[in-house]
Amino acid sequence: MESAPTPPGDLIESLTAYLRLDDDLPSIQRRLARDPRCRDGILAYPGMRIMRQEPWETLAGFILSSTSNIPRIARTMELIAECFGERLTLDGASRRTFPRPEVLAEAGEARLRELGCGFRAPYLAAAARAVADGTLPLVRLRGAPYQVAHDALVTLRGVGDKIADCVMLFSLDRPEAFPVDRWVLRVLVDWYDLDPKIDYAAARQWAWNRFGQHAGYANQYLFWRKREAGRNSSANASISSKRR
Repeated sequence: MESAPTPPGDLIESLTAYLRLDDDLPSIQRRLARDPRCRDGILAYPGMRIMRQEPWETLAGFILSSTSNIPRIARTMELIAECFGERLTLDGASRRTFPRPEVLAEAGEARLRELGCGFRAPYLAAAARAVADGTLPLVRLRGAPYQVAHDALVTLRGVGDKIADCVMLFSLDRPEAFPVDRWVLRVLVDWYDLDPKIDYAAARQWAWNRFGQHAGYANQYLFWRKREAGRNSSANASISSKRR
């Protein structure tokens, strides 16, 4: 299909929603900057915002993220879009949308395996069916209470606490969601002296107690600071090794 020009007012509204320009970022940062580690993250990434992404594509992407890496996830998402998405064209450039859940539900597990989804294929196919038939009212969960959205998401095979928190934070307007992956766990252990064996629910409650309703923003400041510190350590180690 050809992309129609978007009226300026609609475009501004869409960008405002997608980039969460309606969040009071200075106020959020002032609140979180009381924590020294968050303050470091804010100083390093002062303009960082959490985007309000489309719920179905976000859910699919995080299902595919299990025991994977960003390049592989991106390749798989792109391949799925190329095979099943609708074509959009603008100024000679052509891309395809991520397919609707009904389309992937019809494609089925076997076809998704062929596209590189691996053991995640049945999880993605089942999620597509649940969203398509209304068993999981994904769009209606946007802005729903945290526990309501969480409990609905974890009914899906392949979706546990971390994926549910990621989907809630990045697409369902739950800024208190605090995904705990290996990098965030390192933050909690190295920077806050938490027990490395802390369970997910306890880590989430700790974050809520410390950071409040915008724990998700704290999560991202801490995550990226830890990732950057890890990169710098690796680079320094490599330089030191070469000098020997």
